Amino acid sequence: MTTGAGERLVDGYALVVFDLDGVIYLIDRPVPGAVEAVGRLHAEGRSVAYATNNASRRSSEVADLLTGMGVPARPEEVLTSAAAAAELLRDRLPAGAAVLVVGTEALRAELRAVGLTPVSRADESPVAVVQGFGPQVCWADLAEASVAVRGGATWVATNADPALPSGRGPLPGNGALVAVLRTALGRDPDMVVGKPEPALFTTAARRAGEGRTLLVGDRLDTDIEGARRAGLDSLLVLTGVSDAAELLAAPPHRRPTYVSMDLAGLFDPAAVVRVPGPADAGGWSVASRDDTLELSGAGRTLDALAALCVAAWAAQPARIRSGSAEAEKALAELGLSG
Repeated sequence: MTTGAGERLVDGYALVVFDLDGVIYLIDRPVPGAVEAVGRLHAEGRSVAYATNNASRRSSEVADLLTGMGVPARPEEVLTSAAAAAELLRDRLPAGAAVLVVGTEALRAELRAVGLTPVSRADESPVAVVQGFGPQVCWADLAEASVAVRGGATWVATNADPALPSGRGPLPGNGALVAVLRTALGRDPDMVVGKPEPALFTTAARRAGEGRTLLVGDRLDTDIEGARRAGLDSLLVLTGVSDAAELLAAPPHRRPTYVSMDLAGLFDPAAVVRVPGPADAGGWSVASRDDTLELSGAGRTLDALAALCVAAWAAQPARIRSGSAEAEKALAELGLSG
């Protein structure tokens, strides 16, 4: 168990912040149960927000995309790395300051919305450069940014994701374009806004006012690490990128507070577990022998995962094996057998 017998995880938080790809949708369709989960939160009058590293769409466009999938969303509930970068620059620059944009019109619109002036050339005297993903970004855009940064402009990247998902597999993301400029300049950006940097989540939590915030994500390296840096509790759902094997190998700064198979864990106490759990949780036991963990006993699959986290995070084993027929079934369900 996790939060106490009969207690729903969601009842302990004033705001639930969702990552999008892998949690709410997979490329172009909702994750099973996502429409129902978000609808239930709204029906209960609970505060919901969405946080995405994607800087190629405005918040209103993301809200329209979600609503079109059947996931109710309002623009004010969506926080993109483009909007967060614009807010960060607004707080650091004089009103009307010129900012050179590498990215889409959505990023330019976010800058205009906070009173800054987007420009395209280094000779327009920008005091900052903001770099976000855009499929039309080309060498000339990167060249202007390089000249501006060498001239003293502050360099801000909306995110550093090396790849983005597509129907043809991972494609170069903003991190790949940032790497080009990093190579040319011989240095890193002054600031990176998107996950795993905490700014996106701290901005969302600030909008919620008082009360605790729970981050729901599918990636340990962005969502969960970002939540930990922001001082927030997190729920890892196993519907996207990170799986049980990655969880067991996770370093301390990428370990979630809770794990569930899907978004049912928000409402069903039997569908979520706190990690690490007791070593003998739910009828399971884990023995460590040399570089192997042996799971024995019987019980809920998630309790088995919580027990394995205790031992794996202490020993970092090379192998995991079953010590009972029920353990073999649990490991197979978690993708840990074989």
